[in-house]
Amino acid sequence: MKWSEISILTANEAVEPISNILHEAGASGVVIEDPFELHKEREDQFGEIYQLDPADYPAEGVIVKAYLSVNSFLGETVEEIKEAINNLILYNIDIGKNKVTISEVNEEEWATAWKKYYNPVKISEKFTIVPTWEEYTPVNSDELIIELDPGMAFGTGTHPTTVMCIQALERSVRQGDRVVDVGTGSGVLSIAAAKLGASKVEALDLDEVAVNVARLNIKLNKAQNVTTVRQNNLLDGVEDGADIVVANILAEVILRFADEAGKVVRPGGKFIASGIIQPKKELVKEALINAGFVIEEVLSMEDWVAVIAARK
Repeated sequence: MKWSEISILTANEAVEPISNILHEAGASGVVIEDPFELHKEREDQFGEIYQLDPADYPAEGVIVKAYLSVNSFLGETVEEIKEAINNLILYNIDIGKNKVTISEVNEEEWATAWKKYYNPVKISEKFTIVPTWEEYTPVNSDELIIELDPGMAFGTGTHPTTVMCIQALERSVRQGDRVVDVGTGSGVLSIAAAKLGASKVEALDLDEVAVNVARLNIKLNKAQNVTTVRQNNLLDGVEDGADIVVANILAEVILRFADEAGKVVRPGGKFIASGIIQPKKELVKEALINAGFVIEEVLSMEDWVAVIAARK
């Protein structure tokens, strides 16, 4: 089978929505080439292996790559992808240069090309993300491992918005908590909540592909006994109170259901919101305050922000 590599030069803010667009178009995984990675400080003691070539990275912006099978509908699919990306402007999302290029690769290259980007990465005090094909020995006895296969997921779990969510969950989840993960994607946040001791986790996503991916990853991490995954629009129909609602979604979406989150989160519980680009931080904070939350902490990483808000 022949495969086509689609490469989009865009802005950091558009990485998550473009990744979703590519998945909806049939891509089973994405590669993100961010020049920030070339200058990021790393600690080899955690088992990370990095051999990054500056030639693989853009001088500015971020490249998002995906692989699509070559068929008679490929041209239409690419045009639909371009149109969907252009429509992001309607949501005030910066799409940068939005340069789209297509190239053909053979099956062997496609099957292995993206794996060189992913290695075990310690992302918080307790958690390490480990690709399923990597051998990894925990450094500490209390280290928590999340296994992911990026080829079937919505990323490796190491994007700044995800990392901040996991760090916030690590500080917030108590034994026996009920956690609702809105827009679960790969299921990585639900897995983290379960491993931190939550007794009931609901993983929700509107995308059927994401629901299937999350189920696979949750089972892979043996978290299925406390975690349920279902197709759902945000918090629609979620009536039982939750101790924690976590959402790694665009700021525009968080603004849409902040009031609903205020009704679902129990008094004393928390709403962890990530996927927020820096310029939209104050808008989200204001919406959460109006919904009955108190801003407890704001985390920042690169151009992204996560907000931990406590219910009054």
